[in-house]
Amino acid sequence: MKVLISDNLAPIGEKILKEAGLEVDVNTGLPPEELKAIISDYDGLVIRSATKVRPDIIEAATKLKVVGRAGIGLDNVDIPAASQKGIVVMNAPDGNATTAAEHAISMMMSLARNIPQATMSMKAGKWEKKSFMGREVTGKTVGIVGIGRIGSIFASRAQGLKMKVIAFDPHMPQELIEKIGVERVSLEELAKRSDFISVHVPLTKETHHLLSTEFYANMKNDAMFIDCARGGVCDEEALYTALKEGQIAGAALDVFENEPTTIEKTPLLGLKNFICTPHLGASTSEAQENVASVIAEQMADYLLRGSVRNAVNVPSVSDEVIAKVGPYITLGEMLGSLHMQIAKGGVEEVSLEFSGDLADTDTGPVTVAFLKGLFTPILKDAVNFVNAPLIAKERGIKLIESKTQQTSDFTNLLTVRVKTGEGENVLAGTVFGKKEPRLVRLNSFRLEALPTGPMLLVNNKDVPGVIGALGTALGLEGVNISRMTVGIEETSKQNVILLNTDVMLTKDQLQKVRELSNIEDAMVLELP
Repeated sequence: MKVLISDNLAPIGEKILKEAGLEVDVNTGLPPEELKAIISDYDGLVIRSATKVRPDIIEAATKLKVVGRAGIGLDNVDIPAASQKGIVVMNAPDGNATTAAEHAISMMMSLARNIPQATMSMKAGKWEKKSFMGREVTGKTVGIVGIGRIGSIFASRAQGLKMKVIAFDPHMPQELIEKIGVERVSLEELAKRSDFISVHVPLTKETHHLLSTEFYANMKNDAMFIDCARGGVCDEEALYTALKEGQIAGAALDVFENEPTTIEKTPLLGLKNFICTPHLGASTSEAQENVASVIAEQMADYLLRGSVRNAVNVPSVSDEVIAKVGPYITLGEMLGSLHMQIAKGGVEEVSLEFSGDLADTDTGPVTVAFLKGLFTPILKDAVNFVNAPLIAKERGIKLIESKTQQTSDFTNLLTVRVKTGEGENVLAGTVFGKKEPRLVRLNSFRLEALPTGPMLLVNNKDVPGVIGALGTALGLEGVNISRMTVGIEETSKQNVILLNTDVMLTKDQLQKVRELSNIEDAMVLELP
């Protein structure tokens, strides 16, 4: 079998693949058309961030069985297209956590002591000792936005520097945050209290431009901001204004909304109180060797033995199990994603009940799929079918599974109850025919919805004219409705409406929906 390494990879990766008995070609920097011309020769493809595995590349890859990303982010891989063609996509989500956290600490220290500016001054032949007065970090408060794996490592390093650590993370259980030794606060309080702020969340629908004008306006005038997570979480235009007008003292970015970037594209680069690096968070020899080793071992195991690890698009189960519960694996992931997007508060307990004929099958993969779906909206590429149960355990989430032969309305039914610090949601789903997943319960509402793709969830009063007004409003915005389902709760005279749309609604479009008469709330959903 042949494997192509199309991006720069630590030599240990190539060595592991060859020692496993695979034929390896290293051909980096290929233009898309050249990659497309040769990809049909390969069973495996190893990438980092440069290679774009587009649908046309996947279509041309007639032998390709696996794509391995030496790192976490998979924005450069069309996962649905790969899944449709049966290509496994895997990554190495834990290989550079320490390196990323240490880089954020380095950026914080560089900001505090003006190290980049002082270096540039000296290299220009100057000795401007009085111009670069710094500050200590000892005793200062650092606010962390996102206290997951990397955020937790950053917190421990900051605590070692004798800093007080506070954090904003609505999805992390309180018990775990207390175990880390961190005080949980709201995003507004974090902005107001922190001397330094460091960002450690993935880019999702929820976090896009999470930190914008209002956030920077709430920060102290002498506070400093660091983002070594993902471009797009920080609103760069709002940050530029805050720095230029002296609302905050300084900022450091390792990531940008458009990469690679230049001063023409990113005016931040022209400010004296701004420092930056070109996405170096994972760029240490240790991290690169780690992710290269991990992905090479995973790919060799899959190509030679069929063993799947850290796959983001297929669970590690046999063909026999897939044949029996495959559609319910898809349903489980959909229900998990749906819950996390509608819930408030950190998840504390998950209860899955398998009813009907489903109770006689191996439902473990369905539970894993639900957990993967649950964490994907907040962790994105850092969660997969292998580590989802471990993440649930790390977060102290109680998991309960039960089975019963009895079911009233459906041959098979998956019912999920999820308790958070702020309440409970109940979702139920089934599969129509052989492979058509359906959401049939959303809390007290009974319905029959296809939980996939971009969707709009509307809570409204059960009065005439709402559906018509909603359809007209979306039509005026150029949004096409492919499916609409109404769930009714007669005792409260309330409805929910679930619409499958051809595109994701923008914030402005969503606000127009919310302003319609008799609509109490609306939210955009993005399901697998």
